[in-house]
Amino acid sequence: MELDRNQSPGYIVNHVARLFALALHRRISPFGVVPGQFPALLCLYEENGLTQAELCRRVSIEQPTMANTLKRMERDGLIRRESDPEDGRRVHISLTPRARRLEGKLSAMANEVNAIALRGLRVREAESVLPILNKIAENLRNDLPG
Repeated sequence: MELDRNQSPGYIVNHVARLFALALHRRISPFGVVPGQFPALLCLYEENGLTQAELCRRVSIEQPTMANTLKRMERDGLIRRESDPEDGRRVHISLTPRARRLEGKLSAMANEVNAIALRGLRVREAESVLPILNKIAENLRNDLPG
């Protein structure tokens, strides 16, 4: 059975994700941030002080990939690692003051990309995008082992 990429939800969503990343990269790279760091930043903006394992779970990123991302974020002055005072084996990831100062600018850039992506859609169409994508994500999460 042949797969037509123009009729494949997986292909189209992946293609759209790459275009989102390119558009976001153009806007946030002047601030020293890249799209691969964005999921971790958003999670830490929501709840600072998460462990690496918690970040991995929340953004569905593999541990080795997250470790590399966090190493770069630490190098770039976006995060710092803090040992848990009650369990020295646990390390919490915290935002630096620099990352906190960037939150408004980065959010504005992401909102701009989202607005561009939805341009030309009717209100009802735009409102249906997130529920549909969330349902697709849920279906794929439920297909993962464990």
